[in-house]
Amino acid sequence: MAETPVPPLLEIENLCLSYFTRAGEIPAVKDFSLTLRAGESVGLVGESGCGKSTVAMGIMRYMGNNGGIVGGSIKFRGRDMATLDENEIRRLRGSQISMIYQEPMAALNPSLTIGQQLMEVPLAHDDVSKAEAFERSVQMLTDVRLPDAERVMGAYPHQISGGQQQRVVIAMALLSNPALLLLDEPTTALDVTVEAGIVQLIAELSRKYDTALLYISHNLGLMLEVCERIGVMYSGEVVEEGTIDSIFTWPKHPYTHGLFGCIPLPHCDKNARPLVAIPGQLPLPHERPPGCNFGPRCTFFKGGLCDAESIAIEPVTTDDDPRHRVRCVRWKEFDADEAVVAGESKPPVEVGEPVLEVDAMQKYYEVHDHSMAALISGKSIKYVKANESLNFTARRGETVAIVGESGCGKSTFAKVLMGLESATDGEVRLEGENIADLPVQSRSTEQLSNLQMVFQNPNDTLNPSHTIGAQIARVIRKFGVETDKAKARARVLALLDTVKLPRDFAKRRPRQLSGGQKQRIGIARAFAGAPSMVIADEPVSALDVSVAAAVTELLTDIQREHKTTLLFISHDLSVVRYLADRVVVMYLGQIMERGTTDQVFAPPYHPYTEALLSAVPIADPEIEKRQIVLEGNLPSALNPPKGCPFASRCHSSLGDICDQERPPVQFAADRHAIACHIPMEELAKVEPVIKIITERAADVPPPAE
Repeated sequence: MAETPVPPLLEIENLCLSYFTRAGEIPAVKDFSLTLRAGESVGLVGESGCGKSTVAMGIMRYMGNNGGIVGGSIKFRGRDMATLDENEIRRLRGSQISMIYQEPMAALNPSLTIGQQLMEVPLAHDDVSKAEAFERSVQMLTDVRLPDAERVMGAYPHQISGGQQQRVVIAMALLSNPALLLLDEPTTALDVTVEAGIVQLIAELSRKYDTALLYISHNLGLMLEVCERIGVMYSGEVVEEGTIDSIFTWPKHPYTHGLFGCIPLPHCDKNARPLVAIPGQLPLPHERPPGCNFGPRCTFFKGGLCDAESIAIEPVTTDDDPRHRVRCVRWKEFDADEAVVAGESKPPVEVGEPVLEVDAMQKYYEVHDHSMAALISGKSIKYVKANESLNFTARRGETVAIVGESGCGKSTFAKVLMGLESATDGEVRLEGENIADLPVQSRSTEQLSNLQMVFQNPNDTLNPSHTIGAQIARVIRKFGVETDKAKARARVLALLDTVKLPRDFAKRRPRQLSGGQKQRIGIARAFAGAPSMVIADEPVSALDVSVAAAVTELLTDIQREHKTTLLFISHDLSVVRYLADRVVVMYLGQIMERGTTDQVFAPPYHPYTEALLSAVPIADPEIEKRQIVLEGNLPSALNPPKGCPFASRCHSSLGDICDQERPPVQFAADRHAIACHIPMEELAKVEPVIKIITERAADVPPPAE
């Protein structure tokens, strides 16, 4: 007797969502369909503005007074959501349908304790007492692996870390055992190690409670690890959908190919095989072109065909996935090799003499303890050891990446380098001059111009009341690159050419630019003073993959042209592997490993480097990774471990020697240093974390029709 198929939990059919403004109707999502059953995991990917989050808001009925469903339907357990009144919707939210938001601090009330906010969920949706609500909340905090759950219940949001806040938000979403969980970029703001733990946690809880998951992200590597099926959205429409295997192995839509071309996979090389950004920009909802929305950015666009009429999504008949569908009229006319646009190879930057030399640099902060116990013991002053004996060199034209989790001391070092903080001990020599204890106010014009910075968030660094041209010209004049007004303006225009922006942007103000355009302006301004070194602090972490690829290539091109030394601060090891020549791995203010990129990404590893590599999502089904999930949190810099700082979380700890003694620095090769008690010959025997699988010949699909 045949099994009865499981009825869909969520059925979305030909959904159209719009917002209504003074200018008229803004169609945000068109012709969107999705079926999701209990326990399934489906992902939505695409650039910012493509409509992913709008779909989630439509499901939750959170579209405000000016937004709503204008076509199609959303059915949850067979009931049309559009027919439910506000009270019925309110009962569904948080009980049967829950949502995890991108920014946990925006989802938590700063004036209420964690316990009060968690208990509110079962008290509002289930008939339980306060005691039972408290017990369930503590149990859920334990399920999301928060240590000392009862202490966390009494804490306020600002008293726990970002990763812990995100775990609290996950606990809150799961407290009433929802049937459907919507996750809107749930790990974007987290370290890769925390992300890996949370992704594994959500998968385990989904299996435990048979919860259906709808992931929303622009991280294709994350989608590969957590989803069974995926939908690729562009300008309000799904342009391709199917199983993970079919989309990642045999993508059909040019936009999907374009997204993959923007991702720094292990086989990419910044010189031999550069990333290729998708040209152009996503059209605004009220400015969509006729026919294919992707047409103006597509290399396979054919006038009279692609722009003739609205394009329907159709089944793909050339692979074994019955759910593989694509919205393209020409998908049968080109193969995968044609669709993958390869970047032009470029000569490597010639590395020169040392520009930055860091020698035993330390940065301590004094903390005064006014407690009676501290006064009696005479230990009222403690020290936060933010940086402990840093040693490395960066040469002219070289890209050196500093990687590690939040709190490892990366940004503190950048502040010392920029003169915003003074070093406690040691030297930091820039072009041979020690600037370690030289505050920014005391630095010469030449020293200031030689060291510039590209920040993570350009919104916070551009003056909203000044034009772009005026802000770049100010740097040029201040550092004496050009004093003549006409020549300074000419250099501004040349810099806009360099960062591939139209010259009329010089007259615009920051509010008239997109996030990616603002970041390009930040790069132009950083290079305006002809610096010998540029610090890039997470410059692409908040950007879409296509914009991030363009900004990454821009940095490498300008570096190649000006022979600038680039200090790249990041926790994204995919970008680091692609961009960096040398890597410095930091943990709790100390360097655990340093060496060339090839040395750091292959055994022998420091156990912490090994864990970082394991945590990186890689958008390639032909890559196999060993799984190492770090438990626990970074120790306090106010009370660091006596021995190895990583000992409390190390999966290869040797016991007492790691807990009690500082590890020696061992050299695996010239300038490849590892601070670890494990003998180098043992570290060299460790299996590679990342392996390329070659046995996929049997999976090759039949040729296109």
